[in-house]
Amino acid sequence: MKLLLIVPHPDDEVYGASGTLMGHLEAGEACGLVTLTRGEAGRTLGLCDTPEELARMREVELAACLGVIGLTTPEAVAGGSVFEHHRFPDKYLKDGPLEALVEVASEAMTRLRPEVVLTFPPNGSNGHPDHVTTHRAVKAAWDALPDGERPRLWYYASDVPPENEALRAEWLPPNVRHDVTRFVVRKLQAIACHRTQALSTVDFIRKYPQRVTEETFHEVR
Repeated sequence: MKLLLIVPHPDDEVYGASGTLMGHLEAGEACGLVTLTRGEAGRTLGLCDTPEELARMREVELAACLGVIGLTTPEAVAGGSVFEHHRFPDKYLKDGPLEALVEVASEAMTRLRPEVVLTFPPNGSNGHPDHVTTHRAVKAAWDALPDGERPRLWYYASDVPPENEALRAEWLPPNVRHDVTRFVVRKLQAIACHRTQALSTVDFIRKYPQRVTEETFHEVR
């Protein structure tokens, strides 16, 4: 497998890495996505009424998004691409046993043997506790692998340091860049599949417009 994403929420795959996924899949390289929660604690934007309804809606949105990206097409699956969706409690990953998340990350890395694993940086990019906890779990699983079996480890990264001082203290600048301009139409279509995340989409484009066409990461050296 070329690239494995391990992220907490439906939509965490699309803003910063969907163009990169499209590039690998177009080249016939298998990719994987492990999503840890159903996103039931997010904003509903008036589209549904209960956490369970939101979870079901976000599952549908994610399926549509992955179809646009190409991760779940029959050809991609036949080539070894994988999507796994877990049901850890959204917004409360930090309150559960970290070992359970470490086990999921470790099992995925050991079974799929990706060349690269991508997750959130130590500050979670925006400080979201689920992002931070996912980072801790993936990093612990990665650290526990024997030296010769560790994949390359990437974090989402932006050229723009966080405004928050505490987040800025853990900011890691990009050292890997992918020009995904040729996939921009499909990337925008994939982003738009996540209707419940409309405000997040607006915030992303307002703060990081350059990351629509250039996806940036920090590789742990």
